[in-house]
Amino acid sequence: MAGPYRKIGIIREGKQPADRRVPLTPVQCEEVMRRHPEVDLVVQRSPVRAYTDGEYEARGVRLVDDLADRDLILGVKEVPLDMLLPGKAYLFFSHTIKEQPHNRKLLKAVLEKRIRLIDHELLTNIHGERVLAFGYWAGVVGAYNAIRAWQLVHGGPELKPAYECHDLEELERYLHAYPLPQDLRIVMTGGGRVGKGAMGVLERAGVKRIPPKEFLLGNNTVPVYTALGSADLYLRDDAKPFDKVAFHADPSGHHANFLPYGRQAQIYLACHFWDPRGPKILSKDSLRDPALTLQVIADVSCDIGGPIDSTLRATTIADPFFGYDRSTGEEVAAGTARSLTVMSVDNLPCELPRDASEAFGWDLMERVLPNFVGPDPDGMIDRATIAQNGQLARAYNYLTAYAQG
Repeated sequence: MAGPYRKIGIIREGKQPADRRVPLTPVQCEEVMRRHPEVDLVVQRSPVRAYTDGEYEARGVRLVDDLADRDLILGVKEVPLDMLLPGKAYLFFSHTIKEQPHNRKLLKAVLEKRIRLIDHELLTNIHGERVLAFGYWAGVVGAYNAIRAWQLVHGGPELKPAYECHDLEELERYLHAYPLPQDLRIVMTGGGRVGKGAMGVLERAGVKRIPPKEFLLGNNTVPVYTALGSADLYLRDDAKPFDKVAFHADPSGHHANFLPYGRQAQIYLACHFWDPRGPKILSKDSLRDPALTLQVIADVSCDIGGPIDSTLRATTIADPFFGYDRSTGEEVAAGTARSLTVMSVDNLPCELPRDASEAFGWDLMERVLPNFVGPDPDGMIDRATIAQNGQLARAYNYLTAYAQG
């Protein structure tokens, strides 16, 4: 069915480990039904959601076990192959457009079952800007986990893991009670959604933002952080003045200028988008620098094999930290003497599923859902469609060989 869609269902998340986020909260479902009385919205029962079945029922949302009569099925993470229903339209994060090996079978099944696959990541406005993302919450939890890593090394009141907190309010109560050292210095890269989430947590915890030049002086008497833009972080190889537009068009021909900051900071919070054509930020050689003062690297971006060589692997929510031996470049136990503590969880928003779902759901309801239930004048849904009726969309024909294996 090409739309508009009248029978919509929210799927029970089936990927393991379980993801507790939802595309629409109970309150948002109630609002969808109020705004669009022509839409029949149901929720598949689930024992793992951050919002219980009872919370949906209390808002007048009908619960079901089977979504076979739905036209459009909404989810968050990849749908397991045995849960895919032929001929339906699905909206979720498929993680297929970069030819991720672990999801090749998913795309193949979508084509075989003639499913319309629409990807959250591809939903854009007329300016090409994404309208849905969980990145802000990755920054929130990433900043909190950076302080947890610090506590692991230096002691002090134990910080409850984010996933054990009911919501952001509880998380920040623990953070505010933790005595941050007055000479603490944190350097950040990245100023987008992820960076803004991290900045908000730091500032609400009493960490003051200062300009990069002031940060390099290293004479603060209160906890401080600085956020490096591309013009602060990168230099041209030919020594010509930095050109931001040219850099973002093609980052080759540049090198990172991170070490001066790494020699002044105890914590590095990496929230940037990294282009594989771009230079390393922290190479193995840089990490061996005897003047480096970093003790914690919280790599929220988590690009394995990317710009930070201490990010040897992705860690898990249950076991978020490992140690990096600066002299050998190898993993050691977190807290090992003379090692860096690394946090590289790659699904951080899952740790605050209620807050992350609420923010995501309002954007979905306001900015996307009207294009599903009514006209789609700007072609938002078509642009986000990877496959339909057993065929890849023209923009994604490059996935043919990948899907065929």
